[in-house]
Amino acid sequence: MTIQEIVKILTDAGIEPNEANVEVKMLIEHFAGFGVKDILMGKKLDPQKLELVKEKAELRARTRQPVQHIIGFADFMGEKFIVNKNVLIPRDETEILVRKAVELINQNNFKMALDVGTGTGCIACMIAKLTGCQVIGLDISNEALNTALDNASRLNLFNKAIFRKSDIFSNVKPGESFDIIVSNPPYIPPCEKNNIQPEVKFDPEMALFTEDAKGLEFYEKITKNAPQILNKGGYLLFELGIGQYQDVKKMMETAGFSEIEIIKDLADIDRVIWGRI
Repeated sequence: MTIQEIVKILTDAGIEPNEANVEVKMLIEHFAGFGVKDILMGKKLDPQKLELVKEKAELRARTRQPVQHIIGFADFMGEKFIVNKNVLIPRDETEILVRKAVELINQNNFKMALDVGTGTGCIACMIAKLTGCQVIGLDISNEALNTALDNASRLNLFNKAIFRKSDIFSNVKPGESFDIIVSNPPYIPPCEKNNIQPEVKFDPEMALFTEDAKGLEFYEKITKNAPQILNKGGYLLFELGIGQYQDVKKMMETAGFSEIEIIKDLADIDRVIWGRI
């Protein structure tokens, strides 16, 4: 069994060749302790470890379970985050949201941030790591909060990234206010359930889908109430789904936000929106 033959297991299952190559490298690094440098130098993999990698690749091909779940970790902004069936796997697009939040925080010397629907805690953790902000991450799922706490602990973010059970703002304490609110909320409408990739079906439904027809439910709830807990001059930032920019922009304008801007992702999709109160 060669590395190329393991890659073929994935491509034969319909996984795109470049993605298959990346995933096999991830499996080899995790299960065989064998890095890209070792591969390039032509070092030989232990046959037993190579067999284990093959077994994991076959599991991936057979079930379409995301490689991040098989490994138990996902890479995000240069850090490894624990992932499992209870949390959304961090996506590259979310880095755009975090980097914009970090930019605004550092420009304005903000001290308090709120992450709504924190999941793995990747947004809260990276903002806490890259700024002087204390970040509170909110989530309705106990299992997600436990994962977020584990990730914050691994990054030594004690007292910088704090997590709390809350249905949107239900557990924001009286008198608490924030300089910036960020959220990557559920934004896939129910009609899309049958069209998503097989891998996405392993993410928790509550982190993906809304109950309304346009996927705007959580944008509306957050935007409507955010001004009550944002400090004057504070920002609200969202990650967006495809085609949601105009609707969310109107919501933000109605709620009193101005200086509204967007960033497109590499696929030219309106991906991040922010505005100031």
